[in-house]
Amino acid sequence: MPLTLDDFEFELPERLIAQSPAPVRGASRLLRVLPAGLEDRQFADLPLLLHAGDLLVFNDTRVIKARLQGAKASGGRIEVLIERVTGEYEALAQIRASKSPRAGTKLLIDHGVDAEVLGREDDLYRIRFAGDIPVPELLERHGRVPLPPYVTHEATAEDETRYQTVYARQPGAVAAPTAGLHFDEAMLARLQSQGVNLAWLTLHVGAGTFQPVRVENLENHRMHLEHYEIPEATRLAILKTRLEGGRVIAVGTTSMRALESAAIDKGGQGFDVRAGVGETRLFILPGYPFRVVDALITNFHLPRSTLLMLVSAFAGTAVIRRAYAHAVQNEYRFFSYGDAMLIDRNRE
Repeated sequence: MPLTLDDFEFELPERLIAQSPAPVRGASRLLRVLPAGLEDRQFADLPLLLHAGDLLVFNDTRVIKARLQGAKASGGRIEVLIERVTGEYEALAQIRASKSPRAGTKLLIDHGVDAEVLGREDDLYRIRFAGDIPVPELLERHGRVPLPPYVTHEATAEDETRYQTVYARQPGAVAAPTAGLHFDEAMLARLQSQGVNLAWLTLHVGAGTFQPVRVENLENHRMHLEHYEIPEATRLAILKTRLEGGRVIAVGTTSMRALESAAIDKGGQGFDVRAGVGETRLFILPGYPFRVVDALITNFHLPRSTLLMLVSAFAGTAVIRRAYAHAVQNEYRFFSYGDAMLIDRNRE
């Protein structure tokens, strides 16, 4: 029987949606999710749950100031959310307006910046900015941090720091890889001192991560496209971890999707990971055969979302239902600024 959206519904009191980060990084709670049960922990306990020889794989994407305000030349306020920079002066974007703008529509961005709609690609608009300021510089000057739609306050100076991982290096994301927000430099140093290895990849998270699933039959859902890059050093670290009996632990669903998208079947001799640049629309549902990742660090996800479907596939649907019911009952904080989970892969 095909899976439907109703299989991934749960009741979440609005008060549990975190509107701001914990006072300091790492001060959040951690729910340990095992096939056999649940453990209430603090994120500071993470080093106690990892072992020498384990490998943590982080997404080092950096959130850009992708949200712009303005108006159409014909009148009416608009909001432009840059999804992806496609050229020196061009980008793909979501545009929120009273009426969908057509090709040729002039946009008057605040601070005296002009742009033009060139056309559409699915749900996104191709736009070109006038003038001689490249898009990344323009966004840094005039853009705002694109907080998730369920965070109700306008972005502040605190958000510019805290909605960014401490290891963010590669600009391009319009949403943070939020599992990484819990780590600070002291935690990374402590993990390395006890023999836990760290590796990096880049997946620029798009605004599509917040798009609702609009089909009831999930087999008909089409994921948004995301670009990723896996360094050769990370591929070699994964192979070394496998040979020495350690665990590959994805920090965040973005790291998970990049690694699983790059998996190569070696024909009965296990799996390798393809290094280099790739694109993914990987949609992970229960029944997916995980090949690379043994454990996952992640936050709590939206009802009926593709990320809830991913963790259900990884841990088992019944296990995740119990974990989320437990989290609601014990008032864990949910979503981007919320608490974390450490999930073991269900191998049954």
